[in-house]
Order: sequence, then C-alpha cells, then structure tokens
Amino acid sequence: MFELDIRSRKPIYEQLMEKVKEMVVYGSLQPDEQLPSVRALSAQLTVNPNTIQKAYRELEREGYIYSVQGKGSFVTPTQQPPQQIKRDEIRAALLKQMIEAVHFGFTQQEVDDIYVEAMQTKERGMSLD
Repeated sequence: MFELDIRSRKPIYEQLMEKVKEMVVYGSLQPDEQLPSVRALSAQLTVNPNTIQKAYRELEREGYIYSVQGKGSFVTPTQQPPQQIKRDEIRAALLKQMIEAVHFGFTQQEVDDIYVEAMQTKERGMSLD
C-alpha cells in the first residue's frame, strides 16, 4: 500500500504523510475508509511505530484523517473536491517558491516566461520528471 524510500533525506513520517495525502487526493483512499493500524503498518514497513503515530497525528492535525478511540484512523470526508485540495497545496508551494524567487531578484517578466515555458511543456505532453 505504501512505499517509502529509506535513502531519502526526507524523514519517513513526512514520506508517509505525502503518500496518504496523495492517495486521498487521487481517490485511492475513500472518505471514511480505515487506514492500517499503527502496529500493522509499522510491521509492514519495518518502521518504528512512533514514526507511524507521528505521521497519523500530523495528518489528523491537517484534517486528512480522524481517529476513533478503539477503532483506528479513517479518511476524513472532505467538503472540497480532491482536485481543489491539490490546487491549494500547489498554490501554497508556488507562493513559497515565488517569495524566494523575488528575494533572489526574479522579475515579473522572468516569472511570466517560466509560466509560458510550463504551458508549452504541458502542450508538448512532456513533464519535468
């Protein structure tokens, strides 16, 4: 269900959070669907249970999941469509990058040029991956 990169510089709990968010956004995890228990996921991924618990706690804080005492963790039914959630995440990431770009002297024209380049790349069916 989840694949993590143990060689990544990104902490395991953050990788797990990203995977769960991605699965929620793209509909792989449905509203009110139960997530694997901390113990089960810990054994499956061979990761410390505290790491799984930390990821679940952060996901709950961010509103992606909710917990029911004695039952486990479940995907939060969302009012926003998954596409809007992803758009909001991208907007936040772009804003952070734009602030940094402005700090390093990017002009409005340079930013516009990057946008045009992204549109052209998309039209050619290419990605940056």
